Amino acid sequence: MQQETLTRGLKNRHVQLMAIGGAIGTGLFLGAGKTIQLTGPSILLAYIITGVVLFLIMRALGELLLSNLQYHSFVDFVRDYLGNMAAFITGWTYWFCWISIAMADITAVGLYTQFWFPNVPQWMPGLIALVILLIMNLATVKLFGEMEFWFALIKVVAILALIIVGLYMIFKGFTTDQGPASFTNLWSHGGWFPNGLHGFIISFQMVVFAFVGMELVGLTAGETENPEKVIPRAINQIPIRVLLFYVGALLIIMSIYPWVAIVPTESPFVQVFAAVGIAAAAGIVNFVVLTSAASACNSAIFSTSRMVFSMAKDHNAPESFARLNKRKVPSNALFFSTIVILIAIVLNYIMPEGVFTLITSVSTVCFIFVWGIMVICHLRYRRTQPELASSSRFKLPLYPFSNYLILAFLAFVLVVLALAEDTRVALFVTPVWFILVAGIYLLKKKNLSNNRQ
Repeated sequence: MQQETLTRGLKNRHVQLMAIGGAIGTGLFLGAGKTIQLTGPSILLAYIITGVVLFLIMRALGELLLSNLQYHSFVDFVRDYLGNMAAFITGWTYWFCWISIAMADITAVGLYTQFWFPNVPQWMPGLIALVILLIMNLATVKLFGEMEFWFALIKVVAILALIIVGLYMIFKGFTTDQGPASFTNLWSHGGWFPNGLHGFIISFQMVVFAFVGMELVGLTAGETENPEKVIPRAINQIPIRVLLFYVGALLIIMSIYPWVAIVPTESPFVQVFAAVGIAAAAGIVNFVVLTSAASACNSAIFSTSRMVFSMAKDHNAPESFARLNKRKVPSNALFFSTIVILIAIVLNYIMPEGVFTLITSVSTVCFIFVWGIMVICHLRYRRTQPELASSSRFKLPLYPFSNYLILAFLAFVLVVLALAEDTRVALFVTPVWFILVAGIYLLKKKNLSNNRQ
């Protein structure tokens, strides 16, 4: 079969905003209250540490992708450095990660829409959103980039508005029902580690969840105009984004309201905007999280289709998924992923809530596995391709120390997941997924060798 190639339709502004969008999850808008309650001000340090590690992972990913511009996704270099079986397991694991994120987010679209239209059935907005996103993705990759650009822009504007409003409140000495807004609120309620070291360590499970999806920039390499310039720029700006969007927003929130006064069940963004007297605060934040959920689903449709396309080219998925439509979009792979997401919406109503939580927890463990594989591939690349590595203009800083630091951090997060009751089960269930995928690969390989005989 003749190899078809993806078109390079993503512009610099698309990739830059996608990198920002990947770094800002719905958890920041809705889940920050619960995180702050559990950890206190030390959550800022947890975000800085995790942000540094994720930046190093992205640098390793960037160096590998730019070492060979024929790489369209990280599965291509996993195959080259760790073999076809590792590529098969990693590719389908990453596909599963994003499918489960889409399951959660397309359901969330229905829930958020009910805020304005309580009588609308929950499944309907999710279905409508899924159909619209599929149509837009089928058109051109540029349309996908355009959607992500605007989705990410809404999130950015919301966070910048919070920071500007918050700074105004702090410098004006604005008084809330909890007292004056001041930076002293950060340390005057039990210090930086009010819940001790245990509270700080436990926070890493939630902080890492928030960064899931940042590696999506790596999947755009095959469809980016001038990847050698655009991808390094997007990756190098990650530390600034982490400091501004996560650390900056949470620092402002905890300065306006002492961390002990932040309601865990309510969005701290709503609390801040409502304190200034913005009556529509809850509606504004609901709109932001609605677009954030749609953005995550959009990213899921894009990433899973590109992953299946890449797998099909390596004969690790049906060959029909490697075909492109006349607009150079992998339409068969898009339809396949969307149908699976659609089944997931139906399953979401059949399955009890506990099972759904389990699936998303397993997905997070799988993301940690994918990040670890990327870093191991980088180690192999540096050792086996020293000449190619020496000519790289975009090197991972402090190699190989960085690699081992990342792997140690990912192992630490797995230990943290084992400490929490609701995520511990995922560590026991996840091996079942890997055994299943490895079994499918070995069966496929056996059938292939039997057919050749």
